[in-house]
Amino acid sequence: MNNTIKNLALLGLIALPTTAMAGVSSTVTAVSDYTFNGVSQTDNSPAIQASLDYAADSGWYVGTWASNVDFGSSDDTWLELDFYGGKFFQLTQRVSLDAGIAYYTYHGDSGSDEYQYPELYTKFGYASSIGQSELNFWYSWDYFGVDAGHYIMMAAHTFTIAEGHDIRIVFDRSTSLDEDKWAWDGDKAYNHYRAEYMTSWKGFDFNLAVEDTSMNTDTSDTRAVLSVARTFGF
Repeated sequence: MNNTIKNLALLGLIALPTTAMAGVSSTVTAVSDYTFNGVSQTDNSPAIQASLDYAADSGWYVGTWASNVDFGSSDDTWLELDFYGGKFFQLTQRVSLDAGIAYYTYHGDSGSDEYQYPELYTKFGYASSIGQSELNFWYSWDYFGVDAGHYIMMAAHTFTIAEGHDIRIVFDRSTSLDEDKWAWDGDKAYNHYRAEYMTSWKGFDFNLAVEDTSMNTDTSDTRAVLSVARTFGF
């Protein structure tokens, strides 16, 4: 399947007909490289991504997200399709909590279904006079379908440099709890660093990031990533 047909099929998966429903939105993103915690999921190539979300006034939400992927010439997997649901809590004027579960699925290769896995997450936010701080945690007991425990811890901070112009600094660490089943470049863990500039113009959201990891592989080395996104409400 050529890339054009793949991308059209991807968008068609979640560009579903919707009537006017409060809380329903969809975001379409073009990105120069789909990186997940600093590791390219598209073999250092661009991606088209889209989401469809519903959020209730009570804080409950559900959604789905899709992207093309490329795990190398020996693997024909081309689509990642994720599902998630959770609840957002505004605990105080400054403190928030987002907790839920996600399920990652992959498609296109005869072995793609073996990669599917669940993941629990909690995300804490703290708003202050110097910006928005985050402390996030993800855990899976069957990472990438290999029956390995795995978790990610992230600390991030976003601050405004001028109205409509933000900088976000991120540090996260991915760790395998079963190194004999899953390892990162021969190690049980690796670090990821990312700095990104964010702005909006005429309804489009722009993000320019520079990131790197502690691994030494072609898909996890230093890179710049540019994305352009547009969100539609229904």
